[in-house]
Amino acid sequence: MDKISMNRRQFVSASAATLIGAAVVPRTSQAAVPEAQFQSSANMVVPPLPADGPFYNPVVTLNGWSAPSRFKNGRREFHLIAEPVERQIAPGMMANLWGYNGQSPGPTIECVEGETIRIYVTNKLPEHTTIHWHGIILPSGMDGVGGLSQPQIKPGETFVYEFEMNKSGTFMYHPHADEMTQMAMGMMGFLVVHPKDPEQHKVDRDFVFLMASYDIDPGMFTPKVNTMTDFNLWTWNSRVFPGIDHFVIKQGDRARIRFGNLTMTNHPIHMHGYDFEVTCTDGGWVPESARWPEVTVDCAIGQMRAFEFVADNPGDWAIHCHKAHHTMNAMGHDVPTMIGVDHRSIARQIVDVVPEFMVMGERGMADMGVMEMPLPDNTIPMMTGWGQFGPIEMGGMFSVVKVREGLKDRDYSDPGWYVHPKGTVAYKFDSENS
Repeated sequence: MDKISMNRRQFVSASAATLIGAAVVPRTSQAAVPEAQFQSSANMVVPPLPADGPFYNPVVTLNGWSAPSRFKNGRREFHLIAEPVERQIAPGMMANLWGYNGQSPGPTIECVEGETIRIYVTNKLPEHTTIHWHGIILPSGMDGVGGLSQPQIKPGETFVYEFEMNKSGTFMYHPHADEMTQMAMGMMGFLVVHPKDPEQHKVDRDFVFLMASYDIDPGMFTPKVNTMTDFNLWTWNSRVFPGIDHFVIKQGDRARIRFGNLTMTNHPIHMHGYDFEVTCTDGGWVPESARWPEVTVDCAIGQMRAFEFVADNPGDWAIHCHKAHHTMNAMGHDVPTMIGVDHRSIARQIVDVVPEFMVMGERGMADMGVMEMPLPDNTIPMMTGWGQFGPIEMGGMFSVVKVREGLKDRDYSDPGWYVHPKGTVAYKFDSENS
């Protein structure tokens, strides 16, 4: 796992102003602002246990990290920098996005129920912004809706949000300023409030990710911000398979997976090998008596969900959105269906003129998982990724839950592919030896 990048950046001076609610930091007060820290790598960074303040068990952010905090004068302080970022969507493809502290999504904010938090937000975007704390109950002037509850944060300004976390749970943050553009460009982050009692809702492993959709033409780097429905990249933490981290869990551990939806459609998240209980929504914890068993839980637009299970079934288990086109990359409505069309004769004529031409789709699209066809630079295949038995033929919102015995606590390194006990793998039928 990568260590947090500690590169220093020049802070943008803030102008003085008198504001209601979220407040701008005067130039003379900049020395009091906690130093912002940055992480540009897409590798998971396992956060350390808290060094000060109340104890909590940190969450693990897929392909991301948790923002370091400063505990000062009874408050937990953070510093977010809204800025343009470069994000690796998967190996072979980069995107020009907007985010926080070097990444999209921004760093996960973690704190404890009952704490007062102060979050400094510096705007290094080319336009104004705000931050809305999605699902948090707080004073109206701290809610982050530009023009309604606060002035916009202009480029170069630093604003302060301060409020008490009066309940624990699963939340997120995102802009409420030019929202269509800024969220389409990747501005979002996770926010976890841990229970005051660390024994309450306790799990051994706690994972978080946010779902976002992008429309980036093959060979391009910047999303189209005016797209309403026809997205071609469906991401977890602005990553697509095979670039999404695996969920590595020690056999016997109780695990929680939290996620939020900032796309334009719902996502039925399905996990193989287990049933689980939905234990938390963005409205709070589900009482034990009201929890329900599932193998798929739907997450609508703007919602957060968390489910828990005991990892007692070892193996490599798929986890994915169950909308089939959400587990593909760079798809489009203009791709024709050629199933059943025999175009071998015309293909031979085309190859004479275009030697690299390939016939696709007349027997289905499975060949896309193995063939190496020419692609524009900065483009990833529609179906990709390999397992121990061959091509996995997935993309987009797909990853693997890897349950293994004997892992060390807080060890999230990839254990490799599962070694199946003899006689437990599906096999080819042989009538002569049956």
